[in-house]
Amino acid sequence: MITRLLFYTAVLIGYLYILIILWSIVRPQHRIWPPGRISWKFYLTWGVFYLAAGLAVAMIFLDWDTWRIPPEIRFGIGAPLAVLGLGLVTWGIYTLGIENTHGLRDGFIARGPYKFTRNPQYLGDIVMLAGLILIINSALLAVINLLIILSFIMMPFAEELWLEEQYGEAYLRYKMQTPRFL
Repeated sequence: MITRLLFYTAVLIGYLYILIILWSIVRPQHRIWPPGRISWKFYLTWGVFYLAAGLAVAMIFLDWDTWRIPPEIRFGIGAPLAVLGLGLVTWGIYTLGIENTHGLRDGFIARGPYKFTRNPQYLGDIVMLAGLILIINSALLAVINLLIILSFIMMPFAEELWLEEQYGEAYLRYKMQTPRFL
């Protein structure tokens, strides 16, 4: 009972997060993400994100190994993906800094992993979450992680106009030279 309740809550929160990102794409003049500064937008986006992530972590413990993925795939493919993704996320956060990572303007960065992709943290998160889907072997967690992955795919579309506004010609040149994901 608690597992299903947390699952449905996580799905609802995941959809809310996607709606926030979609709103920011469709209505950039009234964007919520990226917040740009600490405000209600900052607390809303990060609160919803951390709530979804926390519910996903709870699902790991509540629904571990209830699906049908064989161990050789779970650990032979899933573990390397999770480690690779975590490494890319960590490198991206280290390079970009905490302020920029949280959607607050703290300077334009085009070094480290940002030389190869405009969104190494999102790419790393996507790879890591795909690996966790395999490792945890839970259909319920797979649904939650797929919603989060969808939000990571959408987020650059919400950010790019804001980045152009903040960093002007430097970002436009960077955008032309560096792929969004790969």
